[in-house]
Amino acid sequence: MAAKDVIIEKNYIDGQWVGGDGERLAAINPVSEQAIGHCIEASAEDVDAAVRAANNAFAPWSALSGKQRADYMRKMTAAIRGHLDDLVEMQMANCGKPRGEAKADIIGSIECIDYFADRAEELDARRQTPVDYDIPGYRSNTRLEPMGPVGFILPWNFPMKICAWKLGPALAAGCTVVIKPSEVTPFTDTFWGKAAEEAGLPPGVINVVNGRGAITGAALSEHPGLRKISFTGSTRTGKFIMKAAAEDVKNIGLELGGKSPILVFQDADLDLAARLATEGVFYNAGQCCNATCRLLVHESVEEPLAQKIIALSEAVVLGAPDSPGMTMGPLASKAQYDKVTGYQDIAREEGLTCRTGGDRAPGFDSGYFVQPSLYTNVPNASRLWNEEIFGPVLCLRTFTNEEEAITEANDTEYGLAASIVTEDDARAERVAARLEAGHIYTNVSVAIPPETSWGGFKQSGIGRELGPWGLAGFLEVKTVTSRG
Repeated sequence: MAAKDVIIEKNYIDGQWVGGDGERLAAINPVSEQAIGHCIEASAEDVDAAVRAANNAFAPWSALSGKQRADYMRKMTAAIRGHLDDLVEMQMANCGKPRGEAKADIIGSIECIDYFADRAEELDARRQTPVDYDIPGYRSNTRLEPMGPVGFILPWNFPMKICAWKLGPALAAGCTVVIKPSEVTPFTDTFWGKAAEEAGLPPGVINVVNGRGAITGAALSEHPGLRKISFTGSTRTGKFIMKAAAEDVKNIGLELGGKSPILVFQDADLDLAARLATEGVFYNAGQCCNATCRLLVHESVEEPLAQKIIALSEAVVLGAPDSPGMTMGPLASKAQYDKVTGYQDIAREEGLTCRTGGDRAPGFDSGYFVQPSLYTNVPNASRLWNEEIFGPVLCLRTFTNEEEAITEANDTEYGLAASIVTEDDARAERVAARLEAGHIYTNVSVAIPPETSWGGFKQSGIGRELGPWGLAGFLEVKTVTSRG
């Protein structure tokens, strides 16, 4: 598949590339600010056709053994490997990611699908399990059944990888799917249709419909033919999806916003702390729901840590994905650029202390580039401290003791991730036990292997992705009790 093929004239429904008369939605290169292609928006009728296809395919797909489904899944990852270079180029052009980050996204999707292919095979042995109890004349078995046809509404910050987090367990469980990529970054997620085609998946097992959330996403959320909607995106949109799903009591899986803290204690290795803090908030230009954007540091090491962070921030090289020496690309869209620069304006209005950055990036004739920023002495009433910015913006506050650090870290409506930097293992274990977040990192960079869990507390979401918990999210439990 050559780069010219990224223009998406059709949606993938029931094993066919189907044209439509919906609006042409332009995909913008965030470096040039020019359109690099378009997709055709799927109408409610297109969504209905995709859902009907998924329903028709469900019975035969779910009747296959886990081994048979796993074979199809591995053929899909073989198709991705065969188009890896083109997919990386698409990711760079559509998202502005550095080549290494773009490749990591695609490779991550392969690893995830392969992981769940292994789980599909294991499912054959644990599909039915005896229940141990002692009531004369009774015996029971639990059965694990696929949930049914499901819908995915995907984000733009990690196209393909986040889809794989949902698609892998769904296919392994025996579900059929309808995928709605983000209209901001439609190219690589539409490739799932191509991967299904090359792998020979039965028609209707995977369907892809492009479009905006308010049109295509709403039609998907409200469709009574789906048993579950899995969504990754903002908490605000997640609430709308919950309301739509409530109409027919759909299952939901929501991976939503974050405002993750990183706690640096007085005994921390400050070089390590500075690296982890900047990596955590500058990776993907800060467009990560788990970005470590709230830096809580013991007052005794505030200034030396701030100096190290400033040095690392000012060493960041902004540029187009393949420009020499670049380490950070642009924000992915004009809307996100306006949001992040809007928060820089709010910081000025609030009178925050900006130690570095804090403005649009100079020296670019085009592109959604912003400077990496560090604000210190940020009050806990600040909008920058409390609201998800989704950009390379780091806010720092100090604490005086462990109890205060924990209280400050948990004082948020979110609870997706958190990081701890300390040389005291007992403290790390103690603090991790009390932090209200779905994934805690101690003295390490953020990594999300498919074997672990991903999801948040509070308004960061409902349910878990990855690992056995991700598979369980697409299975129903049935108990059969008989005379025995």
